[in-house]
Amino acid sequence: MKYAIIAAGEGSRLVQEGVAAPKPLVKVGGEMLIDRLIRVFMDNNASEICVICNEQMTAVAEHLKQIAEARRVPLKYLVKSTPSSMHSMWELSQWLGDEPFILTTVDTIFREDEFKVYASTFSQSVEAGECDGLMGVTDYIDDEKPLYVGTTGEMAITGFYDTCDHPKYISGGIYGLTPKSIDTLRRCIERGDSRMRNFQRALVSDGLQLKAYGFSKVLDIDHASDIQKAEDFLTM
Repeated sequence: MKYAIIAAGEGSRLVQEGVAAPKPLVKVGGEMLIDRLIRVFMDNNASEICVICNEQMTAVAEHLKQIAEARRVPLKYLVKSTPSSMHSMWELSQWLGDEPFILTTVDTIFREDEFKVYASTFSQSVEAGECDGLMGVTDYIDDEKPLYVGTTGEMAITGFYDTCDHPKYISGGIYGLTPKSIDTLRRCIERGDSRMRNFQRALVSDGLQLKAYGFSKVLDIDHASDIQKAEDFLTM
């Protein structure tokens, strides 16, 4: 199975709050965010890891170059600035059309044991033909603009919403998808859509069978205070 990492954001809020390192190189628990994801993905049978970073992140590009040249990781990376995460995924899609993949943004923090079960469940579900995608969700809401996820009792996804009167789950930013999703992504790009949440809505509109997988908690590193919050979460 392939894995993909969107590491193309500017991390402007972190910079404004005094964090000097580019977001992918920010350390949580003594480990850079990009290195943590690569390590976790390698521990979960990665056939290939695909990464995009923006053109301003020269230190990140150099770090990825060193990893690729060491040849200890099956890494492909692209240095390109894009207008949104959805466009970053589109750039990565050139490498994602031949087998199932799991994609996250670089600052997604989750428990490794939970992720291991999630990755295994996704692989088994795809092999059994049970779904076209397994989306990581959580009932822990600590996001400035959460994307709410509607589900049935069997965790089939019915929709993605900006607002919800009685929220149960929000998107955790962990996307397990089959190559079938790339056709939906292409149509989103062609009609000028943007934002990952609109791509997720399009997956539902196109009739892909999506299921939700619950994580106890998923955090993002958007502010300097989130670094300590993530370290506390991972050591609980």
